Amino acid sequence: MNSIDDDKLHEECGVIGVYLNDENDDHASRYAYYGLYSLQHRGQESAGITVSNGNEFSTVKAMGLVDDVFTPENLSNAKGHIAVGHDLYSTSGRATIENAQPFVTRSKLGNIAVTHNGNLVNYEQLKEFLEETGSTFVSGSDSEVIMKLIAKNYKKGLERALTDTIQMIKGSFALCVMTNDSLIGARDPSGIRPLCLGQLEDGWVLASESCALDSIGATLVRDIQPGEIVIINKDGVLSFEFGEHTSKRTCVFEYVYFARPDSIIDNIPVQEARLRMGAVLAREAPAEADVVIGVPDSGLGAAMGYAKASGIPYKMGIVKNKYIGRTFIAPTQDEREKMVFVKLNAMKSDVSGKRVVIIDDSIVRGTTSRRLIELLRRAGATEVHLRISSPPVKYPCFFGIDTPNRADLISSAHNVEEICQKIGADSLAFISLDGMLDAMKSLCPNNYGYCKGCFTGEYPVSCPGELIGKRL
Repeated sequence: MNSIDDDKLHEECGVIGVYLNDENDDHASRYAYYGLYSLQHRGQESAGITVSNGNEFSTVKAMGLVDDVFTPENLSNAKGHIAVGHDLYSTSGRATIENAQPFVTRSKLGNIAVTHNGNLVNYEQLKEFLEETGSTFVSGSDSEVIMKLIAKNYKKGLERALTDTIQMIKGSFALCVMTNDSLIGARDPSGIRPLCLGQLEDGWVLASESCALDSIGATLVRDIQPGEIVIINKDGVLSFEFGEHTSKRTCVFEYVYFARPDSIIDNIPVQEARLRMGAVLAREAPAEADVVIGVPDSGLGAAMGYAKASGIPYKMGIVKNKYIGRTFIAPTQDEREKMVFVKLNAMKSDVSGKRVVIIDDSIVRGTTSRRLIELLRRAGATEVHLRISSPPVKYPCFFGIDTPNRADLISSAHNVEEICQKIGADSLAFISLDGMLDAMKSLCPNNYGYCKGCFTGEYPVSCPGELIGKRL
């Protein structure tokens, strides 16, 4: 997509599932709707909700933001006490209505709806296997493959269908699955993508992030563990593990950029993680400056941490035009770069005549960084020192993050000094990998670890050679 946010990494999706204990309470879609609002940052291309009244499914999905897709009329017609919902940012498959979720299939054995955050690295092989056994596909999404596998195994019973399916798929996944009478959640064995369990007064909620629970009055109970399946129905919550247990490898970029700052993932408050990263960055890469500012929105937490640790005053510095979203399309590369000046503007009173430290979460292609520095110099900044709260992104992600091919990642081809010259900064520094991990460890010493593939090229799940070859 030719968006003014092309110079950022993007999460693939947000998922939510709602189970109301009272089968006569048919407002599960309302809870899902508000939850999807809170997860809008995870996907802006399409939104959808499927509900079950115990016998039949009803689905509302379309291209666009949550506010564009759902109306009082279509929500009131989606009656049921169980619901699954999805916000899409596509990586596997294009942004088309065919790829919008939930995916739904109906059979004599019962209905199934699937929502998925993540990416399967063996998608092509699984699709070929299913096609050879008679399956047809309407989308280019790996989530449809998951649905077809569950449906194929459903005659074995729900638990067996889930375990057999999940043992076949490789990659990252946080799943919310719905049958006529049950809500199911599952997280991949490495826990790459997040999923949590919340409790309502009279029901249960599954969601990608805890901020969605807060928005509907649910209490965070716990995170779904790597390699865990939970089945929620009239008997309560049943939990069991599938496959071999592996070390937890949650995507560290959830804390750096993707997740909302008010979320808690694997017992770690996201905002606190960003503050700690900023503090470590200040110790590792000090700068003589008059003010510290952050790039809205994900750079703000790290900027606050940097300012506090360094003793340099924190200022707003940059204002974001919240009415220009990532779907605003500019036709040429030059226009896309210039749109930074429309989306962001410098506060001259904060930066004019001052030496500025600006904190951002990452550098992908470098185009946005160059425009930001130009923006600050135009506003009168005498020096601009860029600090990045993640290590250099040198490798593509295969697990649900929309990253460019390696050739388009500026840090894969250039060292820090070269990048600094290209973007026009007075100085540039990244947090070290060890420093970032130390910041995380200080918050949760018992956490097992994180996926760092985009920094190191070492991935928690082996990827087919042909898949890697396409991205290098």
